[in-house]
Amino acid sequence: MPPTTHRGRLKLLLGYAAGVGKTYKMLEEAHKLQQQGMDVVIGYFEPHGRQDTIDRTQGLETIPRRKVFYRKSEFEEMDTEAILRRQPQVCVVDEFAHTNVPGSERAKRWEDVHVLLEAGIDVLTNMNVQHLESLNGLAVYRCARAGNHPRLGRQAGGRSRDGGFTAAGSAQPLEARRGLFTRKSAPGDGELF
Repeated sequence: MPPTTHRGRLKLLLGYAAGVGKTYKMLEEAHKLQQQGMDVVIGYFEPHGRQDTIDRTQGLETIPRRKVFYRKSEFEEMDTEAILRRQPQVCVVDEFAHTNVPGSERAKRWEDVHVLLEAGIDVLTNMNVQHLESLNGLAVYRCARAGNHPRLGRQAGGRSRDGGFTAAGSAQPLEARRGLFTRKSAPGDGELF
């Protein structure tokens, strides 16, 4: 893989609970980017049986999952190395706070996302507020600066477990109102929905 001259950008959609539309919105955004001529792939998608969300994957290339064997069972995880070989401009990665199956290359999905960003690939991802260790009085868009599962938080000494790779800048958190989402702006240079 050729060395990259820039780091990828992270766009994190943050929801208050499962089923509020994070994945649907993320896929909608992926289609918009593709229509603008961007090379977009799905690196990992968890359908949860939601047909309308499954339908949103149509027209987007999906990178096959990697099979991981653990305790005599077969699991599927995101194939980060296949994504790196493919080198898309943008990769859609569902469930940022996911813990990978033991035996995977990396323990956490946020670590896989970190690898993609370091390779210059932009990432669209999502997570629920419940996976944040605590809001600690910070604005929601600043809370995403850490990583671990089941909750994302900070190590002793205030250092984020993810090395601080999450863009904390321009946040546009989504608020659910009767099933619809609205955007609110916040200053900075990254994006968080």
